[in-house]
Amino acid sequence: MAENGFLPDRLPNLRADWDDQTINNLEDSYGQQWSYAQRKVLEYTCHTAFFVSIVVVQWADVIICKTRKNSLIHQGMHNWVLNTGLIFETCLAAFLSYTPGLENGLRMYPLRIGWWFTAIPFSILIFVYDETRRFILRRRPGGWVEHETYY
Repeated sequence: MAENGFLPDRLPNLRADWDDQTINNLEDSYGQQWSYAQRKVLEYTCHTAFFVSIVVVQWADVIICKTRKNSLIHQGMHNWVLNTGLIFETCLAAFLSYTPGLENGLRMYPLRIGWWFTAIPFSILIFVYDETRRFILRRRPGGWVEHETYY
């Protein structure tokens, strides 16, 4: 939203005006006017970006579920069914995002390529957290971390 002129301080209490079809001159933080149709395209593009960020974070989730105690550095990525699933999931998200006509059916709009990378820091955080948890599990078996986080 900020890249398109709606800075965070402008967003609170904006929903009523945002969804009002009679307002075709809603101003953003820089004074640019947005019609109802333009606002909805921006909203649905944000929905698509949220969907893609979920896909990106799921990469880390599925990778950390491969092993309970071993580090992924030692385990490796030799499960080709899993690897194919990751590629398929990514291709499906790209297909849903960039296929013409889906803006009418699923209300998914194409994303700028940089928006695919906004969730990567969160994926890295999930991965690092779980590798740290596994390291502690291996160093202190039967300890508090194992009791609270081991599944």
